[in-house]
Amino acid sequence: MKGVEFARVGDHHSRPLLLDLYLPKSAPEGGGKENQRPAVVHFHGGGWRVGERSSLGPVCDSFGLAPFDVLTEAGFVVVSADYRLSGEAQFPAQLHDARAAVQWLRNHAVEYGVDPERIYAWGDSAGGHLASLVGLTGTDSSRVAAVAAWYPPTDLIHMGDQALPDAVARASDPGSREELLVGGVLAENPERAAAASPISYVRPGSPPFLLVHGSADRFVPAAQSQSLAAALEKSGAEVELLLIDHADHMWSLPEGSPAAAEKALAATVSFFRRQSGLP
Repeated sequence: MKGVEFARVGDHHSRPLLLDLYLPKSAPEGGGKENQRPAVVHFHGGGWRVGERSSLGPVCDSFGLAPFDVLTEAGFVVVSADYRLSGEAQFPAQLHDARAAVQWLRNHAVEYGVDPERIYAWGDSAGGHLASLVGLTGTDSSRVAAVAAWYPPTDLIHMGDQALPDAVARASDPGSREELLVGGVLAENPERAAAASPISYVRPGSPPFLLVHGSADRFVPAAQSQSLAAALEKSGAEVELLLIDHADHMWSLPEGSPAAAEKALAATVSFFRRQSGLP
């Protein structure tokens, strides 16, 4: 199901936010809990400036891995949701929209045979940032049971200093994606930067996390995942960190092969299977 409205935003709530819903081919039998299915809510990347639901970015999409189909074949309901981009609204609007998508799915759990206790968040890049925030800040209606994040920005304050020498983009660059998100220069607005950083919300009781990052990422340094993983581990949370050698953003490899993307997707499906109890 494509283009399902899950919220309205803007002046007079005039603009709809849409999601795409992917269902396993086999319908659950009966309405008992044993027949309810786990679900994954996905948030796209694009630096909070561009991008669209049901995409994992142009490079990753070009590999033809069909990640949502892979998840539905494994038995998951999948939702991929819009959120307001930074040209329309600054943070925390994006987080509000991401939470609303999770809340919509929980409200429609019976209709789609979803187990409300097995709803998970997944995102890539800016979407990984939002998935992480949802996992760490979710309320009763928007809580998720686990998070998988691919190359997520997690600590905007230190992100610029962590950039690789050959970085294509730095958070500290004037007019960077991160500055557009928070509406100001990061160094001059540490409170805003901290409020938009998942690492600020790590606490005891945080849900399990899978963080997957390329060691050669020139857009979001791998240190962002490493820092969040260390903070989660210190808090007592279950966390898995997978660093993929030589992989750049969107799993680009020097030889152009899909090997890194395939490894990341396999790890993500395996993680959600284990969290959900699926075989």
